Amino acid sequence: MARIDRLMRLMDALRRLPQPVTAARLAAETDVSERQLYRDIATLRAGGALIDGAAGLGYTLTEDPALPPQSFSRLEIEALVLAMGGLAQMGDAALVEAGRNAVARIVATLPDRQGRQAMHPVLHAWYPPDPRPPVTVDLSLLRQACWDETSLRITYRDMQDRLTEREVWPLSLSYSERTFMLLAMCRLRMDFRVFHVNRIERVEPGGESFRPRRVALMREYRATWTSRQAATSPRPLSKASTPGIAPRNLR
Repeated sequence: MARIDRLMRLMDALRRLPQPVTAARLAAETDVSERQLYRDIATLRAGGALIDGAAGLGYTLTEDPALPPQSFSRLEIEALVLAMGGLAQMGDAALVEAGRNAVARIVATLPDRQGRQAMHPVLHAWYPPDPRPPVTVDLSLLRQACWDETSLRITYRDMQDRLTEREVWPLSLSYSERTFMLLAMCRLRMDFRVFHVNRIERVEPGGESFRPRRVALMREYRATWTSRQAATSPRPLSKASTPGIAPRNLR
């Protein structure tokens, strides 16, 4: 591997991996011996990289604006631009704008060659017109409540056209090809509920904090969902119970 490529891979590993990173982990990531890794760390430090730590303790990279920008492979650039194209189908204009700004900021830091690649990608995504009903509430309130782990008061019209008011702990927003859903702990039912966002007619902050319970609640929901799926999925049929096959030892 060329020396410059090896150093770029080492910088990428220092940025990407949980820090402090052990020398053994970095050596494995860059496919070199630990002795070579120590030399590469010294080379990066000599070039201006702020790397704290030592052998046996692990290394931590402190980003310096004077350092050259991180680079991306051609496929990584294509993946970023392709993912950005899919945001338009989420039905969230603010999310689309945030994605465009993020990609533009990334592209602005790339070397000229990679910047040109990002401007002219070869991978494109096409989606049919969005079949989802329009959302009428302020999505920023939903996002902020999820981030802040605070309750919301919502007015919701269910699939039977019944209107209810309830307070919920919002856990996450889920986008699919045809639906846009809010997963929440319903304080009225004291159970997990999935709400169609387009059926939420009114939303306002509730003011009740449920921090730091969100991660634990998400784990509980996943465990509950998994157990329900296992309970409702059909069991594998044995040879004796397979339709159309009569066991020889039965009369």
